[in-house]
Parts: sequence; C-alpha cells; structure tokens
Amino acid sequence: MITLPVYNSEGKEIDTVKLDAGVFDGTQNADCFQQAINAYRANQRQGLAATKTRGEVSGGGKKPWKQKGTGRARVGSTRSPLWRHGGVVFGPHPRDFSYTIPQKIKTLALKTGLNTKVKENNFLVLDTFQIPEPKTKLAVKVLANLKLFSAKAKKEIKVLFLTDKLDSKLKAALKNISFLTVDLAKDCHVYEVANNQKLLITKAGLADLTKRLK
Repeated sequence: MITLPVYNSEGKEIDTVKLDAGVFDGTQNADCFQQAINAYRANQRQGLAATKTRGEVSGGGKKPWKQKGTGRARVGSTRSPLWRHGGVVFGPHPRDFSYTIPQKIKTLALKTGLNTKVKENNFLVLDTFQIPEPKTKLAVKVLANLKLFSAKAKKEIKVLFLTDKLDSKLKAALKNISFLTVDLAKDCHVYEVANNQKLLITKAGLADLTKRLK
C-alpha cells in the first residue's frame, strides 16, 4: 500500500493518505491505455472536412466543344477532375469518426495513467484548495506554494487539478490559468491524465475517484 503526503494551500505537509491498493496497485497496461487515448481523440473529431465531386461543383452543364472533328480530346464537362475548377476525386466528405470501447478498457486505462503518475512522483494530494477571494493571482500563489508554478521557469508545467466539487468562487479563480486543466474527480478521463505532467487532487476528490474505479 502506497502512502502519500497531504499538503495544505501553503505547501506544507499536514497529513498522509494511504492509496487504495485496489486502484493504485501499480497496474500499467499500455494496450488499454493506447486504445482509450485513440478512442477519446477520435470521438473529439468533428469530421466536417468536405470537398465537391464533379456533380456538386456549379456549372459545367454545357459540353465545351463538339465530340468529333476538333482534333482535341473529347470532353463532356468543364467540371471534370482533370480541369481547373473541376471536382475532386476521392476527396474527404463529412463523416462520424466516433466509436466506443468497453468500460473495462476505459477503467484499466485510467488506472494505468494514475499509477504512472504515482510512479513518476507527479501525483500530489491537497487537503483543500482554499483562497479567500476569487482571484487568479491567489490561485496561482497556491500552485506556486506546491511548486507547480514558477515565474522564473522558461516553460510552464501542465497541471491537472481534480476536486470533489467546484464552486463559483474557485471556478472563477482558476479559469484564466493557461497551464491548468480543472475537472471533477468523478468525471476525469485518461486523456486528461496523459496530457498533463502533474496531477493535483484534493483529498475528497481522491476518495471520489477511488470509489468510481473500484
């Protein structure tokens, strides 16, 4: 059983928490992880790319010249794919790229992502995210206390923040932080975990996430 420190908003260690062995058991299934990532990205595609065939391009109803006697190749329409302003052969058309995968694969993929973050020491547990006012600078200060942000750093660290509930005050303070992704722990998915370098979760959010995955 893995034990992690619990920090407060000032970045001080105030407690410890034992991770549930049923979820944080070190499982890392690369195949399920890749399947879930590919499925999520495919489901985000709008599939709106479209081209017109020769039958859809306006014009071209008149035969350019007579069939025989001109010495030129026979042509039936100026909208032939061989011509400028003509139609497109085998071009893209609107389609649905989405597909589903079994829930067991999704669960195993999320466990893989979480276990990877724990193994890499990129999994931080926060007691509660407390700020007196809904101001972005106060929220950034909390992240700086947890060493998730530095004004001197050349490159920002992408952080995923998971919580059990998100009130209007906290939401207003966090929405303008460019490097931060915010979600409820019970709704998070594997792509969020994979797309961020650090994972910050509240103690109550960890309980919700553990309950969901067990």
